[in-house]
Amino acid sequence: MSPRRLTPAVPRRAVLGGLAAGAAVAAMPRRIVAQDKVTIRWWSPQSSPEQLAAYETQMRNFEALHENVEVVFEKTSDEGYAPQLAAAFASGEVPNVVTHLPSFAVSNYWRNGLLEPFNDVIEMIGPDKFYEGANDIYEVDPGQYAGTGIGNSAANMMWLRTDLMEERGVEAPPRTWDEMLAAMEKLQGGGIYGAPLPYGRNSMTTLIFIGFIHGAGGMVFNPDLSVAIDSPETRDALEFYKAMRQYCPPGATNYSWGDSLTAFVSGACATGIYTGRVLINVNTQNPDIADHVTCVRYPTKSADIDFWTFNDFPSVFIPKAAPNMEETKQFAAFLFDPEGYIQQLHAAPGHVLPVLQTISAMPEYQNNPIIEKYSEEVDKMAAAAANGFNLGWESREHQPNAKAGEIVNSNVISEMVQRVVLNDENADTVLSETATRIEEIMNAN
Repeated sequence: MSPRRLTPAVPRRAVLGGLAAGAAVAAMPRRIVAQDKVTIRWWSPQSSPEQLAAYETQMRNFEALHENVEVVFEKTSDEGYAPQLAAAFASGEVPNVVTHLPSFAVSNYWRNGLLEPFNDVIEMIGPDKFYEGANDIYEVDPGQYAGTGIGNSAANMMWLRTDLMEERGVEAPPRTWDEMLAAMEKLQGGGIYGAPLPYGRNSMTTLIFIGFIHGAGGMVFNPDLSVAIDSPETRDALEFYKAMRQYCPPGATNYSWGDSLTAFVSGACATGIYTGRVLINVNTQNPDIADHVTCVRYPTKSADIDFWTFNDFPSVFIPKAAPNMEETKQFAAFLFDPEGYIQQLHAAPGHVLPVLQTISAMPEYQNNPIIEKYSEEVDKMAAAAANGFNLGWESREHQPNAKAGEIVNSNVISEMVQRVVLNDENADTVLSETATRIEEIMNAN
């Protein structure tokens, strides 16, 4: 994988301004003057043009403060990061800093002894700057942090076209699955599909469907991490997911994250399921519907079942074998310097939400046209994400599950969906086999 230089360095005056702002968040460590040229390699699957511009600010500002240090960015992919990192760990040619992977991936790498403890970096940033409990999910071993969050996300919000709702007689956002199916019947038609749910053999189908299991009142694991997926609740979730298939585009059989996002943003679907990236994409790619978009938490089977928000807890962590560890830790902490961090958050406002309460309160963060225009939607996502979970931590009663990343990457859950929903295989047989395969992953060394 070859390094990518992005654009020319920012002016030093801008760097000094950013440093002054940085004092409001954390007192960064002393300036490094490396005797020899030091290269810091940064990997992330998040690489929209706006995000790349923010990364450029962060890299150039850090370089201006640390003589003989160069930072390069290298893109990974949402679906392909696991084999890419596996190859890097096997060869020893690891990046210095990795960002935006889900927390369950971090836990898995930590359990395999592949990560540097992140305690020093959290101290550099300032533990009191984080929202309360923000780092709990990364405390895989007591007192030891495998990483921290680069942000929060509410990845399974339901997006709605209010103009279509009004036009087609849907008076309120659906709260239950029965109400959802009734709304789909009205919203689909005239070249517009109801929903862009994923049915492909990939991580999106796995992660979104886990939310539907919880929406039925079930869970993949019991709190003690015994396998719980073979349950009436999972059967109910499969039945609903199958009923929704008729309201999804034909291509949904292969949908992953980008396909699902585009299906809503383009206007092809009346509803969507995604993070707040919808907001910037609608405003830049389909402004005709920008005044008619809102979000709610995704319906559950019945109103007495609590919502369950999928927060992948986008992370930052350091491989243990990374060279130049002092410079690496300082760069990881510098990612939270206000100038670059706010620019990164503003690259897709509402998509990744701040993990530092000091940043959320800053006028520089609040003063954004998307955040101002959709303040109600951003507040909804922030509240949902703050109480969110994922397969690595299904509830506050659950033990951390360090095998969650392996289960997601195995596609055993998305295969279950395909077998029952698309291939019409017997649900009892498929669920039994799925539970066995998950148990095998959990019991493997």
